[in-house]
Amino acid sequence: MASWNSVSLEVTYEVLGWFAFIVWSISFYPQVILNFRRKSVVGLNFDFVLLNLTKHSSYLIYNSSLYFSSAIQKQYFQKYGYDQMIPVAKNDVAFSIHAVLLTAIALFQIAIYERGSQKLSKICIGIVSIVWLTAAVCFFVALSNHSWLWLLNVFNSIQVLMTTIKYIPQVSMNFLRKSTDGWSIGNILLDFSGGIANYGQMVVQSVDQDSWVNFYGNIGKVLLSLVSVFFDIIFIIQHYVLYPDKKSSKLVTTTEDEDQIREHLNRPSDESPSENV
Repeated sequence: MASWNSVSLEVTYEVLGWFAFIVWSISFYPQVILNFRRKSVVGLNFDFVLLNLTKHSSYLIYNSSLYFSSAIQKQYFQKYGYDQMIPVAKNDVAFSIHAVLLTAIALFQIAIYERGSQKLSKICIGIVSIVWLTAAVCFFVALSNHSWLWLLNVFNSIQVLMTTIKYIPQVSMNFLRKSTDGWSIGNILLDFSGGIANYGQMVVQSVDQDSWVNFYGNIGKVLLSLVSVFFDIIFIIQHYVLYPDKKSSKLVTTTEDEDQIREHLNRPSDESPSENV
């Protein structure tokens, strides 16, 4: 296994990694706190939460397996070379564990708080069911010939797919409502910062090793950063440019605001936002 050539780059790598871990981890709290204070999840798209849980669960399986399993690491080195470094850091594993827990809490809030007419779409339920069924089939295929690195790449592909589509329901919902009420912009700003830091961390490692295997050897992490940043920019534009008069000035929305949101969501002529995904 390769070692660092530059102490300064190694320190920079660790700083960027833990910065990404901190801001990404904190990014889950604004939405959870907003839900708690409002005692409502109106404005938070349920499809986004379920797809996000599937995404982070897959990412946790990938990160923890590649970081802790010597057998999988051996297969990685055989494929990419023993002079390469494992593209998963401690902060990646820590972030994944934290992300699964906080997303599960958000899903629990959906079950207990006021949600108006919002519900999970059949499309989302179908996607998640197919994804986990496919993962189960791939597990038994990998079990027969111990192709564990291939299986991890399947989970990596799942998390990339979920990252790509998970934001679409919330973007669509904001567009239909012409509002970002109930959707925390604090989550987005922190997520944006973490994505940039995560990408920078990979660049630092590649510069030190004078190799870009770090990128195509962990394409999931690359796409995770790029896709997240892309959608974060869309949310920022929606919140500050497209619907500035519709956003809440405080974390706790007023009763009048809540009534207006529910009235809009309950109109017979309107489709449920989650069904439009």
